[in-house]
Amino acid sequence: MLLGNVGQQLDIQDLENAIREMQAGFEQTQNSERTQESSIAQLQRENHELKLYLTTLVRLLAGKGIIKQEEIDAAVRAIEQPVT
Repeated sequence: MLLGNVGQQLDIQDLENAIREMQAGFEQTQNSERTQESSIAQLQRENHELKLYLTTLVRLLAGKGIIKQEEIDAAVRAIEQPVT
């Protein structure tokens, strides 16, 4: 009877350990996903900001006559052209 009780306690302890490991793994996955989401959001903000800077700069250069609309159009076409 005593050995059965000890064995049962060990089984319970093993189960509790397994549950703790699963919880820790879940929390680690959650933290990793939050970090990735945060990094993606930061990159999206930076990308948007860079687009604003570029658009403003191109408009200023075109407005001052430093660069012609045809040159801008040619550069855009070259960038958008698929790579073969």
